[in-house]
Amino acid sequence: MTVAKVIVDVPAKQTDRPFDYLIPEHLEEMIQPGMRVIVPFGPRKVQGFVERLESESSFSSLRKISEPMDLVPVLNKELLDLAEWLSIHTLCYKISAFQAMLPPALKAKYQRKIKLLAAKEVVSEPFHFLFHERSEILWEDALQTVSLSSIQKEVKNGNLEVIYEVQSRANKKKVKHIYSRLDEHELKTALESLNKQANKQRTVIEYFLKHNQSIEQRLLLSELNTSSAVIKGLIEKGILAEQEVEMYRDPYKEREFEKTFPLKLTDEQTKVIQPIHASIHNKEHEVFLLYGVTGSGKTEVYLQSIDKVLKKGEEAIVLVPEIALTPQMVNRFKGRFGDKVAVLHSGLSVGEKYDEWRKIQRKEVQVVVGARSAIFAPFENLGIIIIDEEHEMTYKQEENPKYHAKDVSIKRGMTHNCPIILGSATPSLESFARAQKGVYTLLTLQKRMNNNPLPPVEIVDMREELREGNRSMFSRLLLEKLADRLVKKEQTVLFLNKRGHSSFVMCRDCGYVMKCPHCDISLTYHQYNNLMKCHYCGYEEPTAKICPECSSEHIRYFGTGTQKVEEELTKIMPEARVIRMDVDTTSRKGAHEKLLNQFQDGKADILLGTQMIAKGLDFPRITLVGVLSADTMLHLPDFRSSEKTFQLLTQVSGRAGRHELEGEVIFQTYTPEHYSIELSSQQDYDLFYSREMMIRKSHSYPPYYYITLITVSHEQLTKAVSVTEQITKVVRQKLLPNTVVLGPVASPISRIKNRYRYQCLIKYKQEPNLKTVLKSILDHYQGDISSNGLQISIDVNPFLLM
Repeated sequence: MTVAKVIVDVPAKQTDRPFDYLIPEHLEEMIQPGMRVIVPFGPRKVQGFVERLESESSFSSLRKISEPMDLVPVLNKELLDLAEWLSIHTLCYKISAFQAMLPPALKAKYQRKIKLLAAKEVVSEPFHFLFHERSEILWEDALQTVSLSSIQKEVKNGNLEVIYEVQSRANKKKVKHIYSRLDEHELKTALESLNKQANKQRTVIEYFLKHNQSIEQRLLLSELNTSSAVIKGLIEKGILAEQEVEMYRDPYKEREFEKTFPLKLTDEQTKVIQPIHASIHNKEHEVFLLYGVTGSGKTEVYLQSIDKVLKKGEEAIVLVPEIALTPQMVNRFKGRFGDKVAVLHSGLSVGEKYDEWRKIQRKEVQVVVGARSAIFAPFENLGIIIIDEEHEMTYKQEENPKYHAKDVSIKRGMTHNCPIILGSATPSLESFARAQKGVYTLLTLQKRMNNNPLPPVEIVDMREELREGNRSMFSRLLLEKLADRLVKKEQTVLFLNKRGHSSFVMCRDCGYVMKCPHCDISLTYHQYNNLMKCHYCGYEEPTAKICPECSSEHIRYFGTGTQKVEEELTKIMPEARVIRMDVDTTSRKGAHEKLLNQFQDGKADILLGTQMIAKGLDFPRITLVGVLSADTMLHLPDFRSSEKTFQLLTQVSGRAGRHELEGEVIFQTYTPEHYSIELSSQQDYDLFYSREMMIRKSHSYPPYYYITLITVSHEQLTKAVSVTEQITKVVRQKLLPNTVVLGPVASPISRIKNRYRYQCLIKYKQEPNLKTVLKSILDHYQGDISSNGLQISIDVNPFLLM
């Protein structure tokens, strides 16, 4: 007998372990570790993952696996082990770790159906109509006609059964192909025996005499200008046959990628690439921090390192922040490595993601370029992992499993004995501190590829502008420079730092601000549909004309959205052609790429946008970058706010003057004296690093301390507070005396979706006991979590403290 150890798709403490199932004889040869199977679990059937196979079980009677969901394993041995590590490291259930590794198409959906077991006459009257001429109905359809208790009663009497059908969302795309059933000699005979009038059929047979291979029906019809009836006639005569052929949905099929070749490296690049190549050659695991100013040619170092890996017959993973996965980035990799590249990002449809993933699984590609989740690409022979813009927050997943792609890449690098490259012009303080200590190897690029100087930055104090009567959102200097660029026919990027700076509505008489009734946060004004929206729970209401508090009509809109900026721009400079890039204009598939292509082709003078235009853009005609609100992130309740501001401003400045034309940058701010703004204008990372490290040390924050955040939420305020108090007490008792435990305290956003949120923050240097203590807390409150609506979220090394 063969026993499968299966992790079932039921995320709970009691089920977070392998269950033994007997493999039926007819499936013994087929079932392998890493496959998904459907198994009976209690009264229903659920999806499960086969973790390993054994020849015996400690249980005397076992239930059997119902059926396999896959023909080949979807997770290899390394990914199964990685899930184990992930569940310990991020305190998640193993099933959550498995799910995170798969494309959305492979996440199962369950469809509940009610099946009639007895004769229709036996069940009560309302069911007669429901089961008219059928033996199964959907659960949702039944509940529209009959009550839940009546269904329960019939199930108890054995007349009905509730079945859970597991459905995979992965549909393979199939196309119809036509091929000849006959050999050349038989085809000629068939041609001679054709009716004289059958000209169309004659043309088709002549085609197959010339090309004796299968062809897609759609192409055949258009090439021979014929109809499907003609083909059907030849199929009925037994001359041709049709077959369904599986086809990949290729998001880049329509695009031609111009082949590019390795560039000659500068002396600096040659110096940094040598240790990387040595590590690839010797198959050694080493973490390199590639610290290079914007435009210093980090991408070329990546490309030539990947080339070396591919020549050894190994594979490469390249991670880029979701926002920087621009068509330009894809072009660079596809242009150099062609069809060897798979691309994974959120702009693809579920089907396209599934097809790209299957190319990796079937070993049809050797390079994957993608956002965070691409770190789980099912490669078996990794030679290098590259994380570009390693400081980016998007590499940290905010829901379970709360992993950081950097940690996962280092873990995989150890398994495969391969180098990891972390690249950035503004490395995270944690990474730079590790490089200073020698944990990572520091490689530096200080010059731009074309030896152009970094663009000069001017800081404009908007308080002065106000004092001198300029109430516009543009400073006089910025308007002057914009006009100058229009005359010279050069391009400008205007960046609106929107994070933490929403447009809200306030009454000027009584100061009332419109807030969300379910969350403690002001509603954001959306001009394009004149609605007030909550960005946390999705609540929306029409914009008020009069104040609900004091009935005043003096309602004022505060904050600047991209639409507002665009309106003002068109008023001041009607001749300027503006392309706006924000959530509203780029929500449609392919819109992002279309807008950037228009800008590249010179169809606009100004590119106006938020976060998404700060990274990865490289256009030769951009000579001016204006940042409209440099300081909005500084005021968020987050110890990393200065670091994030510095990184963003440095990145956005790097968009100017990357080619022959010289660039200029203007920062508009209300806090010009803040060191992160001053130092980003000088692009002085080293000085910023030493200033920020002093502040972090004095407040016991990373990289000097590790932190873990526990957030408790419940619909009753008293419950949220008391549970957080109990947890804080346990943590203080069980951890080392020099560990700092702060709390309980209300979360910066104290209520979301009518749930009150309280936090406890743990700061520690070494805490061998931490994971055990946290796991015991989750286990202790398991009952409340499953039945009482309590939620406990534990984030080890959080990126957001909100």
